[in-house]
Amino acid sequence: MEFKWHDLAFHREIGSAIDALDGPHFWARLTRVLERHIGFDSWVALRFARNAPPLVCAEQALPDGKIDVLFQDYLAALYQLDPFYLAAFEQRVSGFYTLADVAPDNFKMTEYYQRYFRKNIVGDEVQFNVVIDANYTMGFSLGNTRRYDEREVALLTLFSPWVLALMQQRLRYENFGAVQGTSEAAEGGQHDLPARFGMLTEKSGRGALTAREIEVAMLSLSGFSSRAIAEKLTISFETVRAHKKHIYSKLGIGSQSELFALFYEPGSHQFAEGSEG
Repeated sequence: MEFKWHDLAFHREIGSAIDALDGPHFWARLTRVLERHIGFDSWVALRFARNAPPLVCAEQALPDGKIDVLFQDYLAALYQLDPFYLAAFEQRVSGFYTLADVAPDNFKMTEYYQRYFRKNIVGDEVQFNVVIDANYTMGFSLGNTRRYDEREVALLTLFSPWVLALMQQRLRYENFGAVQGTSEAAEGGQHDLPARFGMLTEKSGRGALTAREIEVAMLSLSGFSSRAIAEKLTISFETVRAHKKHIYSKLGIGSQSELFALFYEPGSHQFAEGSEG
């Protein structure tokens, strides 16, 4: 078998990533291997939790040490509308996923896409997921200001077996326990969208949303159309429309944009306080 010099360099780079598995530079080394073959503009490695905000393991540093305000909003609350986060616990299968694989049918029409995703990622995103257990998944995300082309997706798919294997081995070296208390404290609090629905309906005095209405509202905010929600919940299209009508009435709002605005205020790192009107 004949090897070219760049083939040898590629294997040397993978060796460097393996050598860094137990050290602080693993994610940067892994990223360096991929960026020699795939163009992307941002990356982050994180652990998704079923009932708590994501834990960032490593991320691309911004120039001059600036803080990514939009990403802080994501970590505080908006992750619950992220199609990759939702897919991690719905599919519960390790693998390589593109945005097209996981995005709901109306994703690009959502306030989440228009006001967060498009501003923070702009074009496209792919993610490698390693399922840890029923409540946790490790994700390694590559964001791009443009759409990945077919060649890049094919290469990432080709690379996925060894990327996922390295991530699996990396799990034993990530210090999740140091922040476990913080994650547990966030569970069920202001970062929990269903709990937030309950608080807002109590303030409005129009009656609490039912569990099914909360489910419909969450799916709607995430980008599922009424027909997709009906199919997902195995209910009729008219039932979904009725649920949405009740949701808007109880919250005292009249549009999807107002529904989103009750929970997200740009740059606040928390949900907006909402109002009765």
